[in-house]
Amino acid sequence: MTQTTERQAQNPISDLEYDFLTVLHNKGEAIKAYDTYIQDAQQAGSQPCVELFQKLRQSDIEQAQEIRNHLQQVMQKGKM
Repeated sequence: MTQTTERQAQNPISDLEYDFLTVLHNKGEAIKAYDTYIQDAQQAGSQPCVELFQKLRQSDIEQAQEIRNHLQQVMQKGKM
């Protein structure tokens, strides 16, 4: 068994796949948290804060979609 084959048997996903999964997970958690932040800003009566949190949330959604696309390609091809 070669070192590469041995490593693959011990680690079923590549470092690159793991990295993208981790970043995607973190983005998902952030997106979910923004809902709470938006509610807090609404309760505080701060429309500028509501708008900023909504903008940041939308940005994270777009980034998560891009990360997901890259992850799919990495999982299909093993690399980009």
